[in-house]
Amino acid sequence: MAMTGSLTDVRTGRHACYDRMVVDIPGMTTADPALYWVQYVPGFAHPPSQTGIPVAGGAVIEIEFTAPVDDAQYHVGLADPLPGLDLSGYRTFRDAKFGGYYDGGTHIGLGVRATLPFRVMVLPDRLVVDVAHTW
Repeated sequence: MAMTGSLTDVRTGRHACYDRMVVDIPGMTTADPALYWVQYVPGFAHPPSQTGIPVAGGAVIEIEFTAPVDDAQYHVGLADPLPGLDLSGYRTFRDAKFGGYYDGGTHIGLGVRATLPFRVMVLPDRLVVDVAHTW
């Protein structure tokens, strides 16, 4: 089993029918991906303390994966907006916050306009989350 690397970047893109978030995890492969969970949650919180982290939007998707943050390449603090992301002009995305790294999992809260369909793909070196603009 190959060793999955660390989170080095998060980026987003706008497409005709969906907004996309890409989580860069060098070393992750389709045959040996980081374990991940992507789901709608009623509220986003820092796992050990359950301290709420406000995330703007009508709904929140929690993205958790078993790869730590590479502090040398990606500087982000607990409850901070994800660095380098400007979500203005997106049809679905509203906010993205860092929920910390705890017990082997990194947590991201993705605020979206409403509870909409989403898909998750594992590609070499990245985890991709697409959220539809409409039903």
